[in-house]
Amino acid sequence: MTGTHISVKSTGTAYDQRDMRVMGKLQELRRNFRFISILGFACTLMSTWEIVLASTAFALNNGGSAGLIWTFVIVVVGYSFVFGSLAEMASMAPTSGGQYHWVSEFAPRRFQRLMSYMTGWLCVWGWLSGIAGVCFFTAQLIEALIILNHPTFVPQPYHATLLIIAVAAFSIFFNTFLAKKLPLVEAILLLIHIAGFFAILIPLWTLAPRANAKDVFTTFHNGGGWNSEGTSALVGILTAVISLTGSDSAAHMSEETKDAGVVLPRSIMWSIVVNGSLGFIMLVTFCFTLGDLDSILQTPTYSPLVQVFFNTTNSYAGSNVMTAIIIITLIASAISTIATCSRQLWAFARDKGLPFSSILAHVYQGWDIPLNAIFMSFIVTAILSLINLGSTVAIQAVASLSASMLLTSYMVSISTLLLRRYTGPNLPTRRWSLGRWGAVVNIVALCFLSVFWIFSFFPPTAVVTTTTMNWNSLMFAIIVVVALVYYLLKARHEYVGPVMLVKRDS
Repeated sequence: MTGTHISVKSTGTAYDQRDMRVMGKLQELRRNFRFISILGFACTLMSTWEIVLASTAFALNNGGSAGLIWTFVIVVVGYSFVFGSLAEMASMAPTSGGQYHWVSEFAPRRFQRLMSYMTGWLCVWGWLSGIAGVCFFTAQLIEALIILNHPTFVPQPYHATLLIIAVAAFSIFFNTFLAKKLPLVEAILLLIHIAGFFAILIPLWTLAPRANAKDVFTTFHNGGGWNSEGTSALVGILTAVISLTGSDSAAHMSEETKDAGVVLPRSIMWSIVVNGSLGFIMLVTFCFTLGDLDSILQTPTYSPLVQVFFNTTNSYAGSNVMTAIIIITLIASAISTIATCSRQLWAFARDKGLPFSSILAHVYQGWDIPLNAIFMSFIVTAILSLINLGSTVAIQAVASLSASMLLTSYMVSISTLLLRRYTGPNLPTRRWSLGRWGAVVNIVALCFLSVFWIFSFFPPTAVVTTTTMNWNSLMFAIIVVVALVYYLLKARHEYVGPVMLVKRDS
């Protein structure tokens, strides 16, 4: 492409070059990802079976084994429609901007600028808090493993903070010095993701005592004191939602993917098949081998997962190895999350939607990656980790903040797509389409997303105190207010929306 320093070989196919011209964007990043590597990227980022195991305490307390299993099924079904909607938009406009670009194209012209701007902020902070969330899950498992082996160890808030920063720093190394090999790394991590699944599953199948099937599938637990077991299970649905949120990650790597208009939607849809299947099998297995729920929830390790592993193997070495496998895969998730977040930051800064946009949007020749955006992702993660020094409850809410913000961006982008279907003009051409079922898929996706979004703000218990408050709602509101203030002061004079550069008519 004219004006780019990227070699012709790295600019992708003729379709990729055409898409970039249509969207009015310059090819600044190398297209190294193909189907397997981008599928590995999406699957390891979501790390569904790992995340759902690492965060079972919340759902077991609100829903029990039956609630955990059935809400996971509901989320998989609902997200299938969401993934389909996002996949079609990714084929229409395969850009690293993702949702905010799609909103800019599909929203009514007089609303597109503010709507796409706010969506961009939600996506940026959704992924920034996502990094902190997955690093926090990793830190919790490491601390649980230490407690298991050294029962006198008392974790302090600064321990988790330092571990969060350490995991993020390690992930930065992969995203910078190994950036050229990232597609190969992601393909290898996909193998580890699948191999690790069997390394955990087989010991649980062969060594652990098994519960009665009726108890597993029908016994609910209302540890949060809600007015019904159904409400309790819906509060616990957040565990399943978090484990499957992030399907848009592949879209944010679109400008580094060859033949993105076809490869992206296929990888998005296959990611729900792979991760949904692995997650369901692992979850059912875990619930069958759980043992006494009350004792598991009161484990001194603070991690039901680690306690189940120890009860299963009766071996410190066995428990250490099994937990280490999940820690490794969660670190792999952090690597992919930082890559996604940095591309989202870079793309939004390229459209002048953020403070210091010129710095964040800069790409150094030779590196051909958004280095400044990568380092900014690390800096913000380190700052968010400091929240843990004041409140462990607040840092736990960061994971639900990521989910609620990304869910909002999904709802806004799918809503504008649905509106465009009915009001016109015709949708852009795409090489992967939902066909005549598009509107139905979009409507069903929005129905499921509405439920997921509402319960992402619920506290873990019906009686709310400062220690049980879900601070997600407050953090969400603060970010929205800051975004609006910045828009009024500066962004409205600079940000015009990606649609202003699109040349589809020509």
